Amino acid sequence: MAEERSSRAATGIIRFVPESIQPYFLLARLDKPIGTWLLLWPCCWSIAICAPAGALPDVWMLTKFAIGAVVMRGAGCTINDMWDRNIDKLVERTKMRPLAAGQITQLQALTFLGLQLSAGLCVLVSMNLYSILLGASSLALVVVYPLMKRITFFPQFVLGLAFNWGALLGSSAVLGMYCGSVAWTLMYDTIYAHQDKKDDKLVGVKSTALYFGEQTKPALAAWSSFFVASLLVSGKFAGMGIPYAVGVAGAAVHMAWQIRTVDLDNTMDCMQKFVSNKWVGAIIFSGIVIDKLLA
Repeated sequence: MAEERSSRAATGIIRFVPESIQPYFLLARLDKPIGTWLLLWPCCWSIAICAPAGALPDVWMLTKFAIGAVVMRGAGCTINDMWDRNIDKLVERTKMRPLAAGQITQLQALTFLGLQLSAGLCVLVSMNLYSILLGASSLALVVVYPLMKRITFFPQFVLGLAFNWGALLGSSAVLGMYCGSVAWTLMYDTIYAHQDKKDDKLVGVKSTALYFGEQTKPALAAWSSFFVASLLVSGKFAGMGIPYAVGVAGAAVHMAWQIRTVDLDNTMDCMQKFVSNKWVGAIIFSGIVIDKLLA
C-alpha cells in the first residue's frame, strides 16, 4: 500500500488532488497519461494527413480530439475496472486500484462513468454526423474489451479496434492507417501484458503475452512490420512525400529498438518500453506535419 502511494506521489499530480476525489482521479488513470497519448496519436495523424498542402492541422479539431481522448480513455478505464474489480484484487499490479481496493463502490463508479460519457458526448456532438455516428459505435468495443480477456488470448486485438477508432473519425480516407494502428496496439499492449503474465495465468485471464510466450518477439516484429507497411501505403494514397516516409522510418527504428532490447521478464522494462510508444506517435505526427508544410 505504501509502495503504491509512493509511486503515485512521484507523479507530482495526485498530491494536488483533493482527497475526496482522488479515487476517481485514479480510476480514470489521470495520473498515467500514456494511455491518453496512445489513444490520441492516431486521431492526430488522421487530422494532419487531411490538412491542406502548406497548412498546419486544424488546431481546434486537435483540441477537441485531445479533450475527447482524455475523457474517453478515462471512461474506458472505468468500464474495465468495473468488469475486472474481482480479478484486479488477485493481481499484484492492480490490487490497489480504487474499485479493487474498496475505495469506491460499484454504484459510485457507475455514476462517475455516466459523467464521463456525458462529457464525451458533449465533444462528439460538436462534430459532423459521420463522426457522431462513428464515435458512438465505438462504445460497444469499449464495453466488451474487458470480457475478451476471459474468452480469448487476443483481447489486445479488440483493444486495438477500439483504441484506434479515432483515426477513422478524422477521415474515412485513412482506413489503411487504422488497420496498421491496430497492429501497433497489438505490439505495445503485448509488451504491457507481459508485466502481469504470472498473475494472469494463475487467475485465468488470457492475453497475447501468454499465447505467444517465448515467441513473443517474432510476433512483435510481424505486427510492427504490418504497421509500418500500412502507414506507407496510406501515405502513398494520400500523396505524402519524403518527410512523411522519413517519419515512418524513424518510428520503425524506434519499434525495432523496443523489440530488440525489451526484457519481457522484467516488469519495469516492459512498462518503460510500453510508455516509450508515445514517441512513436510523435515521430509519425511530426513527419506528417512537416510533409504538409513543405508540400
